[in-house]
Amino acid sequence: MTSNKASAAAPRPSEPCPDAPRPSNRERGFTLIEVLVALAIIAVAMGAALRATGVMAANNRALQDKALALLAAQNALTQLRLEQALPRAGSQTVPCPQGGLALQCELVFTNSMNRSFRQVSVKVHDAASPREGAVLLQLDGLLSSLR
Repeated sequence: MTSNKASAAAPRPSEPCPDAPRPSNRERGFTLIEVLVALAIIAVAMGAALRATGVMAANNRALQDKALALLAAQNALTQLRLEQALPRAGSQTVPCPQGGLALQCELVFTNSMNRSFRQVSVKVHDAASPREGAVLLQLDGLLSSLR
């Protein structure tokens, strides 16, 4: 009968032990400081992501403007070649709009060692840019009177 007393005195595994420490209310969740630190980390990360997105958008716009300036310069150089005339040395500025941008092409003609050729430099400026004289792109080429 002594074995029955020992089994009756032992607590069952499904019942909580009365001597075991219970977790207090402070151990159940996050403290206010922990939540605020986590929110601050998230805010810094989101700010960095927003800044990176803004930089990428600005770079995309600059690349788009340069691509349109290249098209405008190539068009101006091709038009000069199609005219089949050698312009005099000097410079002139002509409008060369492209893709909705108000671009200005500055054409600079210089003599070469060979009288049958002219060096031409096409500098493309954004007419709407607040920076006066800022060159988006420069394209150099040769014009020939040889056919």
